Amino acid sequence: MKSVALKAYPRSQVQRAEVTKLRRAGRVPATIYGRQAAPQNLEVVSKEIADLLNHSASENLLVDLTVEKDARSKRLALVQEVQHHPLTGKVVHVDFHEVAETEKVTVSVPVETVGEPAGVKNGGGTLEHILHKLKVRCLPKNLPEQITLDVSALEIGKSIHIADIVPPAGVEIMGEKSRTVVAVAAPRAEEEVVATTAAAGDVEMTKEKKADGTEGAAPAAKGDAKAAPAGDKKAEAKPEAKKK
Repeated sequence: MKSVALKAYPRSQVQRAEVTKLRRAGRVPATIYGRQAAPQNLEVVSKEIADLLNHSASENLLVDLTVEKDARSKRLALVQEVQHHPLTGKVVHVDFHEVAETEKVTVSVPVETVGEPAGVKNGGGTLEHILHKLKVRCLPKNLPEQITLDVSALEIGKSIHIADIVPPAGVEIMGEKSRTVVAVAAPRAEEEVVATTAAAGDVEMTKEKKADGTEGAAPAAKGDAKAAPAGDKKAEAKPEAKKK
């Protein structure tokens, strides 16, 4: 992964009210930590970090961080975590993990698929994306933005496991090798669909218009009338008066 330049500034504001004011001024609070130095509070320009994230395939970014008034001209760091506002989606906080060029890092990268599986195209199956991220270990310069899988050849009942993935050069994919990443499931049996439809129809009440224009349940067939429950005065028929 190629590193991108980003400028940061030391931050002294840590109280909630101060941080809120900072965000209103177009700055995003940040923190950098790692083995190279003690954790430090920073701030970055909102538009600059948003532009970097918007032009990246994922939020895994390698940055050449220039911190104002810092003794070191540049600090190589990974964007470790990005917090977004739950309503607006704006970036509200960023964590940077400082790394060395010769130090291997372990990062979760997104998994993307390309192509339409043969089992979906020809057999009506469904592509199931089971693992959306994979942990990889590599040097910062070899870090991939994402892992791309070609699923075009997958037939129904077939899958791709971690062991089947050929990683980019210099990258090791972590995790249990037998774990399924994507699979093509068979379509639902036609009989199951029919049975479900029939069951749904059993409980559906049919209505028809009465002579007065109101709606009511369909009348029972002659001879099929059931006895009204005991104690139900409305349903109980009154005896007919004898004619004199």
